[in-house]
Amino acid sequence: MTAETSQTLDRGVRVLKLLADSERGLTVTELAGRLSVNRTVVYRLLATLEQHGLVRRDIGGRARVGLGVLRLAHRVHPLLREAALPALRSLAEDLGATAHLTLVDGSEALAVAVVEPSWTDFHVAYRTGLRHPLDESAAGRAILAARGNGHRPEPGFVITRAEEQSGACGAAAALVGLSGIEGSVGVVMLSGLVPERVGPRVVEAATEVADALR
Repeated sequence: MTAETSQTLDRGVRVLKLLADSERGLTVTELAGRLSVNRTVVYRLLATLEQHGLVRRDIGGRARVGLGVLRLAHRVHPLLREAALPALRSLAEDLGATAHLTLVDGSEALAVAVVEPSWTDFHVAYRTGLRHPLDESAAGRAILAARGNGHRPEPGFVITRAEEQSGACGAAAALVGLSGIEGSVGVVMLSGLVPERVGPRVVEAATEVADALR
């Protein structure tokens, strides 16, 4: 049996998705056409979403995603961390390296979960909340590489040396096959201790995290 759904809520969610996919925003007429509804329905949907800060309209009348969406997005991070932790723990323990889940936040890479290995005498420190440009680390470059290959379902890996921090190297693989999430799973480790299997292992972990988030 198909569960009952709210047509109005469904349309509101579709409005947000359409606006999220549009860099320039959309007019009431454009939204009405894409939703196959009349303009009055769209006006009501936009007015409701504006009241909650989820949509804003510019001087020209084009609707765009509002800043209220960011507040909702930040609440998602704990859920993502919880889903990713088993794979990150396994990765950290297996390689003896600090494992992390990194997500895109605007033009930056943001570390939202970090797990350190429990058995090593020395390992590279990394912290949740660390930000850096996408092109300055393995985590960010893996995400950019996934963009370049069209988000194919087979992720590759990126390795960088002495760029994460002095004396350290990084390896990461992008999360692929997820809608609305751009990110990567990776490790940072001492430069002289890079096992040959680090690349395939971060790919495996990225696949596990992506599966957990579906």
